[in-house]
Amino acid sequence: MQPQELQKQIKSKQPPTVVDVRSSFEFKNGHIPGAIHAPTWKILLRLASIPSEKSAALVVTCEHGPRAKLAKSLLGAFGYQSVVLLEGHMASWRQAGRPQEK
Repeated sequence: MQPQELQKQIKSKQPPTVVDVRSSFEFKNGHIPGAIHAPTWKILLRLASIPSEKSAALVVTCEHGPRAKLAKSLLGAFGYQSVVLLEGHMASWRQAGRPQEK
C-alpha cells in the first residue's frame, strides 16, 4: 500500500490495522498514528495483540522491509487473508513528513 493511500485510509470510518513490527525502541521513537506494536517474534509465538478476525485488513511495516515481509508471511500462514506491506516502510513514511505518534 502506498503511504498516501494509508494516510487517507487511517482517517476513514474503517481504517486498516497498522502492525508495526519494529523493536520497542524504534516504535517508541515514532510510529504511524494508531499503529499497534507487534514485533515479528511476538507474531511468531502468537503473543502479539492483533485482531482475531482473520479477514481484518492489516498493513504491516518495519523500518526498511525485511521484518515486515517475514511478519506478512507469518500472518498469512496463521490464516490472515488481507495483509499488505507499506511501500517504503517507516523510512519512507518519515522522509515524506507524514504524521507520527510517540
